[in-house]
Amino acid sequence: MLQIQDNMEMLSNMTSKFPTFLLTGIPGLESAHAWVSVPFCCLYSIALSGNTMVLLVVITHKSLREPMYYFLSMLSATDLGLTVSTMSTTLGALWFHASEISLDNCIIQMFFLHGFTFIESGVLVAMAFDRYVAVCDPLRYATILTSSRVNQIGLLMIIRTVVLTVPLLLLLKPLSFCGANVLSHSYCYHPDVIKLACSDTQANSICGLINLILTTGIDTPCIVLSYILIIHSVLSIASPEERHKVFSTCVSHIGAVAIFYIPMMSLSLVHRYGLSAHKAVHATMANIYLLLPPVLNPIIYSIKTKQIRKAISSLLPTK
Repeated sequence: MLQIQDNMEMLSNMTSKFPTFLLTGIPGLESAHAWVSVPFCCLYSIALSGNTMVLLVVITHKSLREPMYYFLSMLSATDLGLTVSTMSTTLGALWFHASEISLDNCIIQMFFLHGFTFIESGVLVAMAFDRYVAVCDPLRYATILTSSRVNQIGLLMIIRTVVLTVPLLLLLKPLSFCGANVLSHSYCYHPDVIKLACSDTQANSICGLINLILTTGIDTPCIVLSYILIIHSVLSIASPEERHKVFSTCVSHIGAVAIFYIPMMSLSLVHRYGLSAHKAVHATMANIYLLLPPVLNPIIYSIKTKQIRKAISSLLPTK
């Protein structure tokens, strides 16, 4: 019966100008998807409530009207966007076995998924620059990172995202898909989609490579350079207590960088070089890539940033 369904799906994609794709939950655990959805729901709840709380305290507390916290609110908003853009298809696949998605809906989801990923990468660079100025040139901090400049940085990140994402996704429309079109994840991911095309995808691959170079390829060296300069500046401080105090202000950002870039690069490597890996490996890496930053970022900043911790405590009901 399943073979007949696959054959019908393949025939439909061969003859239709509007191909559909099949999303994948957790391979090998199809019968236990209802139970698997429980930890997913918990993680989504933590991500939504944690990032909403951070946004709320930054907006409502005047003491947090500083560039560092503006960038943190951008990070939380981006994490919320990443969570919401994939939550519906992931839970739909786990709860209702709603695995079908059209190419147009796939492109819309990829616009938000990749768009928010590019924005988060840019926000992490902005936060690294913020730490660099705060540590290496503290006397000019207020004049360099003004409110208008923070707004300009946010606008530039959005413009970069749109300019890079739109051509990447428009190149998917002319492609032909003539197989069963089973995706490796419970959401649409550009490298995963172009793998299924039966027409030439060279332009798509080149565009994807250019996007990678213009985002991760630029952002990662900028972050590394910022911390090289920060470390050089900190080592010139004679007092060990002052060194520890300065380094402690950077710990949260270093954690955010690690939990964003390590899963993203790992997923990219799995798609490029792990073609023989089990499907469960692809699914696991994909879910870690999307859920880890939104879940952990609010926790890290709430624990390590005293001002955020105090602001959250003031919002919680007390006896």
